[in-house]
Amino acid sequence: MDQNFLAMFITFFLVVDPLGVLPLYLSLTSGYNEEKKKWVIFRALLTASIVFLVFILLGRGILQFLGIQTGAFFIAGGILLFFVSMDMLFAVPKRTKTSEQEKDSEDVSIFPLGIPILAGPGTITTILLYVGKEDAGLTTYLSVGVVLLFVLLLAGIFLRLSDYLVRILSSTGLSVIERIMGLILSGLSVQFVYDGLVRLQIVK
Repeated sequence: MDQNFLAMFITFFLVVDPLGVLPLYLSLTSGYNEEKKKWVIFRALLTASIVFLVFILLGRGILQFLGIQTGAFFIAGGILLFFVSMDMLFAVPKRTKTSEQEKDSEDVSIFPLGIPILAGPGTITTILLYVGKEDAGLTTYLSVGVVLLFVLLLAGIFLRLSDYLVRILSSTGLSVIERIMGLILSGLSVQFVYDGLVRLQIVK
């Protein structure tokens, strides 16, 4: 497997954080029957896929339209991902808040599960980091699309097996995994900041 492709997969997997979504998903779908849970998962994944596709296709144009240099966005994106990693490390509830009205809603698949839990600002920022590069070509776009599709498939599998995974791993196991993922993501976020400084020719 190509090293860059693997690094991209790890980055998106950490940012989407399918395992970290499990407790919230179980809370939102408590009392649902199996058929309704399947429908919620399908719609949530479809919603996230559409959001990802929009930013893959239009992300570079958005950055160019706003006149944002790639290096500047790398630094901003790295800082945002660093905050996400700190939330994971210290088990802070996601900054993407879920209102009580959304929790009580009959359909939680689009809001808040699809957006902004799966397709959150961290993932959208990471998409822009990859497709916004000056040398980003068709291969980059396809790689981002394939990686995100694979990550969403894994998220769907985890959600379908959520009851078993929580039972097997327990809350302690999930917490440990979350912290390890946060530690790795913190290193990746600092690397993004460094790459941004290099692109702006502030450091060599």
